[in-house]
Amino acid sequence: MTARTPHDALALTGTMPAWRQHRYGAPDVVALEEAAIPAPGRGEVLLRIRVTALNNGDIRVLRGEPQLVRLAFGLRRPKQPVRGMDVAATVVARGEGVSGFAVGDEIVAELPGGGGLATYAIAPAKRLARRPAMVDPVVAAALPIAAGTAWLALDRAAVRSGRRVLIIGASGGVGHFAVQLAALRGAEVWALCGESNRPLVETLGATRSFDYRRVQPGSPELPDGTFDAVIDIAGTAPLRALQRLVRDGGAVALVSGEGGRVLGPMGRLVAASARSLLSRRRLRPVAAVPDASVLSQLIALAEKGSLRPVVDRTYPFGEAPAALAHVAAGHTVGKVVVVVG
Repeated sequence: MTARTPHDALALTGTMPAWRQHRYGAPDVVALEEAAIPAPGRGEVLLRIRVTALNNGDIRVLRGEPQLVRLAFGLRRPKQPVRGMDVAATVVARGEGVSGFAVGDEIVAELPGGGGLATYAIAPAKRLARRPAMVDPVVAAALPIAAGTAWLALDRAAVRSGRRVLIIGASGGVGHFAVQLAALRGAEVWALCGESNRPLVETLGATRSFDYRRVQPGSPELPDGTFDAVIDIAGTAPLRALQRLVRDGGAVALVSGEGGRVLGPMGRLVAASARSLLSRRRLRPVAAVPDASVLSQLIALAEKGSLRPVVDRTYPFGEAPAALAHVAAGHTVGKVVVVVG
């Protein structure tokens, strides 16, 4: 398709439906409203949203918890009132200075702060990755944050061929991608998840799986020094027990963590850094950042059929609050998506 001039940013005016919140709280604070269609600035594009995938991060911003997140997202209310950070979308207008993408391109992106539960949203062009026609928008939207975090966690724990890795929280959004990506790297994957999800994670590539209600770090089924790496997504096991699981020179990637309403997992992560100073069994916090090059590689794996998201539930745009409520309940298997367009 022929690229238009930078002035195509002026092509859309008027309003759009958007699920917005004006205070922090539960999913019922979100209301469907008419909002102005945003205009892209320099280096930005305007997207027509096809599918939005929800993440635990959306729920943290929705609730404003832990309160530490409000320093970044807004002290009294979210600066961006629309939740939904992961999208599959179509480029419909470009701001000045955008090259490499044209109006009509199908893309995948992680939106800064949110915006996906609306028919249009703004995204920095540097966060875009192309969506091939063979990759369904639902599949594509599920990838950016969850699969990208799994990728980074495996890198942080140096997971590669011939190594044994334990994934704690293996059936959730990040976990089910971590199982697949670790197996693709040639690692031997062990998994902790709910009993009913064990067949799923084994289908995705786990060699062995255990019911987390019965088996935890420190249980006889998981002897000390058994693993080269641990990916802790659940965030509830004691740090000492996690360290004992890995061999000398091994690493534990900490994707999440429990904590209070104010600081959240920050105390746990600080303690992890302190414990790592004098140990050969490293505890490494994972701070995921958007990376379009990694996202492109994930999309390529999805196009080949090597990586597939498990979609727990799909909601129409009109039921976005129910989708948020399902994720907030904390029992999602894989991903929850909202079909917008």
